[in-house]
Amino acid sequence: MSSITVIGGNGYTGAAVVAEALRRGHAVTVVSRSLPDAPLASVRYVTGSALEPEVLDSALSGADVVVAATSSRGGEAQAAPVLAGLLVERAAHTGVRLLVVGGFSSLRPAAGAPRFIEGEVAEAIRAEAEAGHASLEALLAAPQGVNWTFFSPASQYGSWIPGEASGSYRLGGEVAMLDTEGSSVLYAPDLALAILDIAESGEHAREHVSVVSGG
Repeated sequence: MSSITVIGGNGYTGAAVVAEALRRGHAVTVVSRSLPDAPLASVRYVTGSALEPEVLDSALSGADVVVAATSSRGGEAQAAPVLAGLLVERAAHTGVRLLVVGGFSSLRPAAGAPRFIEGEVAEAIRAEAEAGHASLEALLAAPQGVNWTFFSPASQYGSWIPGEASGSYRLGGEVAMLDTEGSSVLYAPDLALAILDIAESGEHAREHVSVVSGG
């Protein structure tokens, strides 16, 4: 059993990670600005902004793995890369493993090609995409001893995407996995499977991986 802290554990991604971690018997701490409507008795909750040193210190106390699953939308856009930098600083001293969820735009359409974020990105999602990619850049600049994995979801990912989780996933590298129509889909429970599998296996250290639903 590991001690896993999920920052943003009440959100779409974070809640799925919490559920999967509990199902596997791990000790779970959730960091969020407020308690959920129905707190889980088996979860330790730390409320407040993870950007505050005392909150982050409490959240990381005794943690083996930290999953950062915060939103980069709206006013929260700039918080994601700042948080990634703070986590790198902590990990450099404590050895905690970092699993950070970013965005699709950090992927490449082909090996060696520019990342999607380097091309045309719809104005409506540009701030979110830039924040997610800035988080990746913070990890890429981390000292060699920091153990991190950065996850890019499919092009279609979010609570508004129709359909249901498949109970399986495909894992790739930094080249996007797309169907013949140039799209891909991922549901939070399938991403949670990938995150927990990597947390438990210790694989993909200091790697950027992509995840889509389906076997």
